[in-house]
Amino acid sequence: MNQPLFVQNLYLYPIKSLGGISVQEAQVEERGFKYDRRWMLVDQSGEFLTQRQHPQLALLQVALGESELSVFSKVDPSREISFDLELNSGKELQVSVWGDVVTAMQVAPEVSAWFSDFLGMNVDLVRMPDSSHRKLDPRYAVKEESVSFADGMPYVIIGQASLDELNGRLADPVGMDRFRPNLVFSGGEAFTEDQFKQLQIGEVEFQVVKPCARCVMITVDQEKGTKGKEPLATLATYRSQGSKVYFGQNAVALTQGIVRVGDPIQQL
Repeated sequence: MNQPLFVQNLYLYPIKSLGGISVQEAQVEERGFKYDRRWMLVDQSGEFLTQRQHPQLALLQVALGESELSVFSKVDPSREISFDLELNSGKELQVSVWGDVVTAMQVAPEVSAWFSDFLGMNVDLVRMPDSSHRKLDPRYAVKEESVSFADGMPYVIIGQASLDELNGRLADPVGMDRFRPNLVFSGGEAFTEDQFKQLQIGEVEFQVVKPCARCVMITVDQEKGTKGKEPLATLATYRSQGSKVYFGQNAVALTQGIVRVGDPIQQL
């Protein structure tokens, strides 16, 4: 008999490549959870910034309030900035995410200045307005979906058993935050998610469309903001296919609604 599966954790990452937020429930939208990766840091050419080149971004934690977003340093929590969720300076910027060019709004010059000071380089914090549509790769789209500033797909799903199995191979276990999932489930064996196709999670239906390829970003220690070799080196020994290393599954939402921690997961 198949072991029942349940939502164990839900995560939002409002600002791409900054610390994520654990929530008890989340609003499922076409381009990702509401507020997930709707903001992003870009350099002066409009190119996106991530922990791949700037691992110290892991040291910035985000908090989501009723009407505002706050960012603070994990090392020095007094180093903080807050701004309204709807704030924009009125300045449109053309920004690039993995070659996709998207119209975004600069949040505010003073907000950009705060991040520039932290990184020691001139950057802008931008927001994706609802009017911007970054289309999903047509090879994986189901209904010509749009996606947020996420690397490529609206949702990442991982089983806790998969992380447990990986940690059993590592000298120093890693946290799930290395993999930046949106939805973590309990139950099932390691890599049960590899078999997922269509899912009912609470009141929402999802389509799993491709395995999630992994890069050096998973080697960044989320508490220290430093890079190492693990867990990518170990994953590469048994989760490789071709030139890529896989951990977790990418999904799109077929319907919208609320998902909650504790919701059952059914394979359709």
